[in-house]
Amino acid sequence: MSIGDLAGRFGLATHVLRHWESVGLLSPERVAGRRRYGPDDLYRVAIILRAKEAGLGLDAIREMFATKDPIARRGVMRQHRDDLRRRIDALRASLELVECALECEHVDVATCPHFRAVLDARIEDAARTATHPGPGGI
Repeated sequence: MSIGDLAGRFGLATHVLRHWESVGLLSPERVAGRRRYGPDDLYRVAIILRAKEAGLGLDAIREMFATKDPIARRGVMRQHRDDLRRRIDALRASLELVECALECEHVDVATCPHFRAVLDARIEDAARTATHPGPGGI
């Protein structure tokens, strides 16, 4: 199928497929100078889209495709899982803060003891991180 056919099947612009090709995620056959995609390319695009929905960046997806070593592939996935867990934790904390503010009867939410207690946990985390930075810290 043509690039237009494949892109249309997934609701993508053709330039997206060209970009994925330029970064090494796709390598369509060339027939008379035109890109031609087969059934394997359909699956490849579906995998790329699914991985993007899961939050993986194109570099991680390429790394996943490039390695034939299951241990290395699991390493990429573990890294992503750990990143997702950190983001989920941060989102839960944000949601807790918003819910606390919504339920607060104080005129100024910043003076609410419960709201401040929620923020105290954040302040403690910041102090702990500043004292003991992780691998990406100072």
